[in-house]
Amino acid sequence: MESEKNHKLLPNSNNHNCFGCSPVNPSGLQMKFYTDDSRVFSRLTVPQHLCGWNQLVHGGVLSTILDEIMSWAAIYLLKRITMTRSMTVDFIKPVYINNQLKAEGRVLEIKGRHEAIMEGILTNEKGTVCARSIGNFAVFSPAVAKRLGIADEAHLNWFERIYNL
Repeated sequence: MESEKNHKLLPNSNNHNCFGCSPVNPSGLQMKFYTDDSRVFSRLTVPQHLCGWNQLVHGGVLSTILDEIMSWAAIYLLKRITMTRSMTVDFIKPVYINNQLKAEGRVLEIKGRHEAIMEGILTNEKGTVCARSIGNFAVFSPAVAKRLGIADEAHLNWFERIYNL
């Protein structure tokens, strides 16, 4: 698997409890995100407590990983705050707990000022594609997000750190 050493680590915040990306949520995935400025990716290992049956990662957890990687890709690459409108997931191969995974997100299409189509790909330690998603995302400027009550001032400041990398 490709190394993160030549990629930028995207800053995260310790003041939220997101199941996907919070570094302080002990029950969550604690995803970290890296970029090469054309895509965003994360490496993670899904722990035992998130398995479905027979040592497989639960499909809802896989969907969360893909939603999270697409969201972070839109946030960083488009410099916008995002909300998922819809997404489809194709489960291609079984994914087992305690195996290293790579999630990758990228922009497929920008459909105007407030909409983007994103892609998420999840591969196993052998590089085999195990799941793929397409997401339709609403994208907002920080000013619109503040006006709509989507993000408060503290979160807007955090987003600015990501946008200014």
